[in-house]
Amino acid sequence: MHKFQLGNILSRCLKALGATVSMAMVASLLGFGAAGAEDGSISIELNKLEPQGQQCRAYLVIQNKGDTNYSELKLDLVLFRPDGVIGRRFAVELAPLKANKRTVKLFDLEGTACDEVGSFLINDVMECKAESGPVTDCLQSIVTSTLTNVQLTK
Repeated sequence: MHKFQLGNILSRCLKALGATVSMAMVASLLGFGAAGAEDGSISIELNKLEPQGQQCRAYLVIQNKGDTNYSELKLDLVLFRPDGVIGRRFAVELAPLKANKRTVKLFDLEGTACDEVGSFLINDVMECKAESGPVTDCLQSIVTSTLTNVQLTK
C-alpha cells in the first residue's frame, strides 16, 4: 500500500474517532517532509591556520557522527579580527559529508593574513541537504572546537 493511501486511511480513521489531525502530523508519521538533524551529530574543529603568502589557509576537520549523508552543508561564517571588529563575512561549503566519516576541508582567506584572524563565528547554516532532501535544524547539530588560539563558535 502506498504511503499516500495509508495517510488517507489514517486521517479518515482519526476523524471518525473525533480527532483532528493536521496533514503535517500525518506526513510526519509517514516519514514525509524535511528530516531533522541529530543534536551534536556534526563536529567542526578549526585544526590549524597556515600562512600562504599574504593570505591565510584554514583547515577544518569535520566529523559526521550520524547516519546521514549530507549532499549540501553551507555555512555563513563571520571572521572577527583580534580586536573584535568584524573583518568579513563569507560562505563555506563543507559537503559532501559521508555518514560516520571524518573529513578535512580547507579554505583560503584571500587578502587576510593569519595574524589578522581573531575568531570565527558560524552565523548560520545557509543550506543543509541530505540525500533524502532538506534537513532542518542543522545549526543545532553542530558542535565546534579548535586546536588553535583562534576560536570557532556558533
